[in-house]
Amino acid sequence: MILPIVAYGDPVLKKKASPIEKAHPNLKKLIDDMWETMYAAQGVGLAAPQIGESIRLFIVDGSPFANDKSIDNIEQRELKNFKKVFINPEITAYSGLQEAFNEGCLSIPDVREDVTRLTTIEIEYYNEKFEQVREEYSGISSRIIQHEYDHIEGVLFTDKLGPLKKKLLKTKLAQISKGKINPDYPMRFPSKNSVR
Repeated sequence: MILPIVAYGDPVLKKKASPIEKAHPNLKKLIDDMWETMYAAQGVGLAAPQIGESIRLFIVDGSPFANDKSIDNIEQRELKNFKKVFINPEITAYSGLQEAFNEGCLSIPDVREDVTRLTTIEIEYYNEKFEQVREEYSGISSRIIQHEYDHIEGVLFTDKLGPLKKKLLKTKLAQISKGKINPDYPMRFPSKNSVR
């Protein structure tokens, strides 16, 4: 089932999410609905707070980047099969270089800005079978994970922008919060308490 994506301005997006148990009610259905919702919105990642659930869960699928000619062939091949569920993740280390990349967010449609992040992370999490996993990621896959991880920490990519960029985006973000936009997918707007 395609769920409405929570728009910028909703308090759930600024709240640190809670860990979940293996016995979380209807977890498989929730994950299936998140995949359907993300693909319907043409996203590469979706965190539970973006559908109004303040729990430590997100999904990623980097395959849309697999044909990006600006990325080297090895990373293209890795991204082709980069589809994962992250439950109760913890990034345990950041390393590498600081790199800027143009990011967007399904909760903030039509806004894209360069965000600087470290290129490599180590992360511990549970997969959809609730098996514990520890992995290292670099490049685009690391960036996708960091963006979604920020969501469960109550951080949006716009929070990482400088004061001038934030000031320039203030009106646009207010319009999103008020529902004065026409997204290509269902959204829930905080000021309207409605879905469109």
